[in-house]
Amino acid sequence: MNNFAISSLPFKEIITDLAKEMDTDFTEDCTLYEVQIPQRYGSGKITGIDFDDGLGLIQFNCTFLEDTEIAFSVDKIHPLKFLICQEGLIHHKFMNESNWHDIPQYKNAIVASSERYGHIIQLKAGQHNLFTSLELDRRRFQTKISCELQSLAKQWRHLLNDVTAKKTFYHDGYYSLQSTEILKEWNTYRQNNFVYKLHLEGLAYKILVLQIMQFEDDIKTEGNKTLLRSSELSQMKKALTIINDNLEDLPTVDQIASHVGLNSKKLQQGFQEIFSKTVNEYIQDKRLEVIRMLLTNSEHTLTTIASIVGCRSKSYLSKIFKEAYGVQPSEFRKNLLAHKVTAESLLEDKEGE
Repeated sequence: MNNFAISSLPFKEIITDLAKEMDTDFTEDCTLYEVQIPQRYGSGKITGIDFDDGLGLIQFNCTFLEDTEIAFSVDKIHPLKFLICQEGLIHHKFMNESNWHDIPQYKNAIVASSERYGHIIQLKAGQHNLFTSLELDRRRFQTKISCELQSLAKQWRHLLNDVTAKKTFYHDGYYSLQSTEILKEWNTYRQNNFVYKLHLEGLAYKILVLQIMQFEDDIKTEGNKTLLRSSELSQMKKALTIINDNLEDLPTVDQIASHVGLNSKKLQQGFQEIFSKTVNEYIQDKRLEVIRMLLTNSEHTLTTIASIVGCRSKSYLSKIFKEAYGVQPSEFRKNLLAHKVTAESLLEDKEGE
């Protein structure tokens, strides 16, 4: 097993220690520090960046040839950590405890060690790991707090205000779909120096805000949770399949949510996050899409089309079509036949009027 000991803070020294432990060099670009994993240990890189007011971030994007243990053992109060596993599996434990915590893909953990005890991270051989550790020095961050945090959950207020690390804290859960999108942006955004650092700092604060929101959502009762987690994306896909395959006789929104294992609040939240629409708005747009397709490519009557897409009557179909496109469906079809144009170009002409 590889054993690497990190006995420094902040991030520049952490990356320096990692480079020394691996007997390699590190690079620096406008306070963004990076060490490439030497081939004898594996592949990939570890990146660290330090912002003002006690916030920083380390990202591991690497594969080790052997099981690898990284011990963070500096004799200081350690930052509050938000460990977010995007790929692979993280094993974590507090240095003064024997219990290991598993943090698999789609999960994250909020961890704070007590007193001056550190953390140990363990990664398995041959497994690609992509995880982010957002780190918060609570004493330095106090300058950011301009109120008593009364709007936050009691547990969260106590955690942020425990600047002397009196208590150990561990909480895990599945991170939100919004966090996934921000982490993707973090991995793809590239710019030069100052602008790049400002952009990354903005993303780091977005991640922090979402972690706070997620924690507060986690401690709600099951029926009142609203944040859609990345692990629930497959359930969203099932909901889409139900809608797309059953326009003729759709269940209610509550029934769809229950069938895929979500509550209706969370289903609505998911549609807002992914499509910027409510479930019913998505259903309406899907119906209009199918109506256009059938008017263009079939000889079905309006009554038959209304039945196929689940409209309660031919007149209702005509009403929603006219509201959406400014033309009656019968006129739309007549113009198609008369001018032999595509549905798309005809609608573009109408929308441009």
